[in-house]
Amino acid sequence: MKEVLLLKRRSEGNGSIAPYLGLVVGVLAVSFASIFIRLADAPALVIGAYRLTIASLVLSPLAYARVRHELGKLSHRDWALAVLSGLFLGVHFAAWIASLEYTSVAASVVLVTTSPLFVGVASHFLLGERLSFQRFLGIIVAITGAIIIGIGGLKVDPGTVWGDFLALIGAVAVSGYFLIGRSLRQRLSIVAYIYPTYWTAATSLIIACLVAGLPFRGYTPRTYLMFVLLALVPQILGHSSFNWALRYLSSTFVTVSTLGEPVGATILAYLILGEVPSLLELIGGIIVLGGIFLVSREEEPSTIQVEAI
Repeated sequence: MKEVLLLKRRSEGNGSIAPYLGLVVGVLAVSFASIFIRLADAPALVIGAYRLTIASLVLSPLAYARVRHELGKLSHRDWALAVLSGLFLGVHFAAWIASLEYTSVAASVVLVTTSPLFVGVASHFLLGERLSFQRFLGIIVAITGAIIIGIGGLKVDPGTVWGDFLALIGAVAVSGYFLIGRSLRQRLSIVAYIYPTYWTAATSLIIACLVAGLPFRGYTPRTYLMFVLLALVPQILGHSSFNWALRYLSSTFVTVSTLGEPVGATILAYLILGEVPSLLELIGGIIVLGGIFLVSREEEPSTIQVEAI
């Protein structure tokens, strides 16, 4: 039987730090994504398809053992929302990774990191999550930092309109993914939510590869290893940590926290790939963390129910 631990916030405001630690783990895990992708010698869509498919297969035994009865009791509406969330995730990966084929990494990252703006405004109207001045300021500060990181990494290629458009589509899609996740996680366990969502995203990416005529075989052993690592670390550990935290924290705060990924990726690129960050990238990283801090100061979950996975 699932063990549930209720952690009540004390009157003086000291609540459980578990959701915040979950976000830290998530940011660290997804920060490895760009490193693994850099080391994988395969088309972008194939990388995304392998990432989601392997993650879904790894989750299958756990889903069968723990949540098959919960999945069987889902309403048609919840199933539809889970599938829609998966489609949003698939579109996010397809659009964002494909944008890297047409525009610079810097321009792509800058546009993808506009997702907190979409989530913040939509959450205000759709989920009743108040978008205060401090939270709005934190979003702007964090995105400004992300833009500075992008400028710091901008070298020769300014990108194209089509690639920039694809990156923006990726930002809108991941916003929908987080918004639906925030809604469903209020009544579904973490595995019951991510299992159909990841499978839907995987299927959509496989179809995209087939339409594009991209091969699934013939890659180097190191590339296949990167596929596995992408599934286990950024996807299962990283994205699942974000989805777990969505039950306890606002979707706005979770998406703003994901802006910590460029910071983590910059540090990992220095440690693993020997890429020395520029002064602008260091300044941008500090600003991103400052924006996350501003938004986090308004996170006040009154009762946190921490579930066992």
